[in-house]
Amino acid sequence: MNIKRPTVPINYLFQGCYNPAFEAEIAKCKDKCYEYNKLNPNDRASQSKILKTLLGKMGCDTIITPPFWCDYGYNIEVGDYFYSNHNLIITDGAKVTFGDNVFIGPNCCFTTAEHALDPDQRKAGMEIARPITVGNNVWIGAGTTLLAGATIGDNSVIGAGSVVKKSIPAGVVAVGVPCKVLRKISEADKYRYPIYQGNYTD
Repeated sequence: MNIKRPTVPINYLFQGCYNPAFEAEIAKCKDKCYEYNKLNPNDRASQSKILKTLLGKMGCDTIITPPFWCDYGYNIEVGDYFYSNHNLIITDGAKVTFGDNVFIGPNCCFTTAEHALDPDQRKAGMEIARPITVGNNVWIGAGTTLLAGATIGDNSVIGAGSVVKKSIPAGVVAVGVPCKVLRKISEADKYRYPIYQGNYTD
């Protein structure tokens, strides 16, 4: 069955606040998030069941550690082997896309929304929404915020506490407010830490 949902215009000011159609969709999503966050954090089966009804696309082995909050859910696409730590927030007025093998630290926020800068437009509830895209094999450190329109290329690492406003290229370490490229990831990084040679037991 096709469900008719309100469409958020991308890169245009639109009536985001005080809009009954959007508010109804957000309320449905919050109900699902609330049920999700009440689950035992080790109950992966029940978590997966709710996530499949909440997210627009979900790959295999998706773990989102509660609590987790989003606005619509169906604008979020997650690849295979996705892991996020506690307190992930995604305001998904526009699409938020994650590739495969993405790791997200605790207390991270992805927000596609921007309120109008003009005070009259802002108090009238006008907003703009821009998509966020995260590539494959990306690690995002704790307390990082990705703002509307941000992109992160494959294989990159974003340092803890960063604010990502624009595009971060592939294969780099980037950090800061605003987030900037620190250096490229190199072959030497394979040897950055000693590898534990002990035996692991069940």
